[in-house]
This record gives sequence, structure tokens and C-alpha cells, in this order.
Amino acid sequence: MRNQKGFTLIELLIVVAIIGIIAAIAVPGLLRARISGNEASAIGSLRAISSAQSTF
Repeated sequence: MRNQKGFTLIELLIVVAIIGIIAAIAVPGLLRARISGNEASAIGSLRAISSAQSTF
């Protein structure tokens, strides 16, 4: 029996599949968080514009 150094193709494919599944789960959540942050920033900017307009 010889010593195995390295990974088999099946092991590598399984790891790539697991990473793909994790990415498919994580990406939509990150996009939602980014959109939510942009919306909060836009609301803050609109309030600042409204306040400046009222002051003027």
C-alpha cells in the first residue's frame, strides 16, 4: 500500500460543492443587508435635504 500525498478528485469536488452551497446561502443575505444600508443612507440624506430646505 502506498502513501497518499494530496487529495483525490472526489474529495476536491465535495469541497467545491460545499463551498458553492454555503455561497448560495450567504450571498442573498449579504445583498439584502447592502440594500437595507443603502435605503437607510438615502432616508438620512432626504431628511437632511428636507431640513436644509425648511431652514432656507
